[in-house]
Amino acid sequence: MTSPTTTPAASTTSKKAPGSALATSNGRGTTSIADVVVSKIAGIAAREVNGVYDLGGSAARVVGKIRETLPGAPDLTQGVSVEVGEKQAAVDVGIVADYGVAIHDLATGIRNNVIDAVEKMTGLEVTEVNVTVHDVHFADADDAEETSAEPRVK
Repeated sequence: MTSPTTTPAASTTSKKAPGSALATSNGRGTTSIADVVVSKIAGIAAREVNGVYDLGGSAARVVGKIRETLPGAPDLTQGVSVEVGEKQAAVDVGIVADYGVAIHDLATGIRNNVIDAVEKMTGLEVTEVNVTVHDVHFADADDAEETSAEPRVK
């Protein structure tokens, strides 16, 4: 006589997969989100805020300018680093602010936009968004560079 076998019900589990922010399984398959995806979402969200001229410190921006000359998509993770756990994420964003923008308000706007975007798109709880202002961009600085290309004497 055979005894009946019992199969445990499928349960929702959550585990960290290599190179991913979150891996979940619900009995129908798994979903994993790569860390770079969280970085890109945060980078795009930070760039959407008025008053952000660019992301990253001077070295990151130089590398970004070189990358722009190459074919392909721009680096959306420039100036962004993330630390991702199973259910939470922390984000660091380095920016160049436009001159005249209230930096405290700008940082608050970046924080809110990044938190909203990452939480909405990934389901991760964002525990903190640290904003570092590396530089201030003067609009006249670009104009001065363009006019300085002309000879000073004729």
